Amino acid sequence: MNPDDPLLKILACPLDKGPLHLLAADEAQSTGEALYNPRLRRRYPIVDGIPQLLPSSGEQVTEDEHEELLKRMAP
Repeated sequence: MNPDDPLLKILACPLDKGPLHLLAADEAQSTGEALYNPRLRRRYPIVDGIPQLLPSSGEQVTEDEHEELLKRMAP
């Protein structure tokens, strides 16, 4: 998925309906590309270019991972 993809503007977290941030494969660590909700600290995988946005597909990230992801997302 491309950071400029217009789809990113309409995708939302299935739990709080808020915006998600694209994580490149290196930022998502071993999970590959993912979408991240920093408010709930949940990461949703992107499999074969398709975001997996079911609530059960999301995984909670640790406090350390969350802090690291926030640093990488900062402009």
